[in-house]
Amino acid sequence: MKKNNLETICVQSGWTPTTGEPRVLPIYQSTTFKYDTSDQMGKLFDLEASGYFYTRLQNPTNDFVAQKICDLEGGVAAMLTSSGQAANFFAVFNICEAGDHLILSSAVYGGTFNLLTTTVKKMGIETTVVDPEISEEDLQKAIKPNTKCILAESISNPSLVVLDFDKFVKVAHRNGIPVIVDNTFPTPINCRPFEFGVDIVTHSTTKYMDGHAVAVGGAIVDSGNFDWTKYPDKFPGLCKPDESYHGITYTERFGKAAFITKATAQLMRDLGSIQSPQNAFYVNLGLETLHLRMKQHCENAYKVAKWLKNNDKVAWVNYPGLEGDKYYERAQKYMPKGTCGVLTFGIKGGREASIKFMDSLKFIAIVTHVADARSCVLHPASHTHRQMTDEQLLEAGVQPDLIRFSVGIENADDIIADLEQALK
Repeated sequence: MKKNNLETICVQSGWTPTTGEPRVLPIYQSTTFKYDTSDQMGKLFDLEASGYFYTRLQNPTNDFVAQKICDLEGGVAAMLTSSGQAANFFAVFNICEAGDHLILSSAVYGGTFNLLTTTVKKMGIETTVVDPEISEEDLQKAIKPNTKCILAESISNPSLVVLDFDKFVKVAHRNGIPVIVDNTFPTPINCRPFEFGVDIVTHSTTKYMDGHAVAVGGAIVDSGNFDWTKYPDKFPGLCKPDESYHGITYTERFGKAAFITKATAQLMRDLGSIQSPQNAFYVNLGLETLHLRMKQHCENAYKVAKWLKNNDKVAWVNYPGLEGDKYYERAQKYMPKGTCGVLTFGIKGGREASIKFMDSLKFIAIVTHVADARSCVLHPASHTHRQMTDEQLLEAGVQPDLIRFSVGIENADDIIADLEQALK
């Protein structure tokens, strides 16, 4: 049977009602689920049967939405989390423990950077930060015997570095290491990292997937392509018995679903970062129009970037979808249909001029958010990345005057008019 295209998956995948069931995905607003016998419940706790018993672990609404995201990415299994931050933490902590090491792209979102360089350090996990433009040879040198994964973003937030998938995947797989990529900005509509050898994908569903700034959430998708069993000593959590769960060996019992099953049965059980069914319902509504909105976001962002580049009051513009951009050719290779609706630029006059400009905008709002239907701006150096030193800011590609502009789906001429009056 022919596989559906992404547009059809956005609308039709996940929830497939049978006769007499609701056409729209229901919200299973229940913490618990009833069974007729003790034996039925016992088999669920032994992971010998599939089903639901407590929403902290799994919920039908969440699972149907996770399946849709899984289908969009072309993976084998997926799960929802309470936030994108939780998704990245779970994806890493599922294979890393005290004494382990990971490699992180320096250009990742400030919250992710802090999570993996400060918080997990307190758990005994060491992180080496590398420039995403690092050479293949130097990346190889950064790998240690206890390196368990490499994490980067497909398009970095806010520096808009387009990841060289081929380089990172080549070096990682040569060393028996999985690559985790946060694919929040381009979404699977514009980029499908599994097609370039990436092993695990994460998302902040709070952004384009929701698309309306109403529901915080995250997702993890497993490609099913990384063979954990080839490295049993490197990944004992997946390849050796889990004494906290009846001695189950996840790779033996669940095959290609081992990674997500372990993250659900072990990490979600103990850490509890479940997405609420209500939020999952909102994300599903957003997913139904994701393919339409991403096209409009990209078209608008291209027009705005072109206008800014030609404005004599603007010092510089970064947008990977714009001809002449540093990452344009790479974006054409990995994201030929478009990148995202986010661009960055600076005003002549530096940091103070950039702040004054933002304060002069009318309907384009200053918010600690990005990637929804409404146009919005942020000054990372004094907002999302303010915990970083000046040196760390520059390492992450964040200049002091950098304005992150999330171009919405309003009329492009109206967006430009607001920019123009603010510049004046």
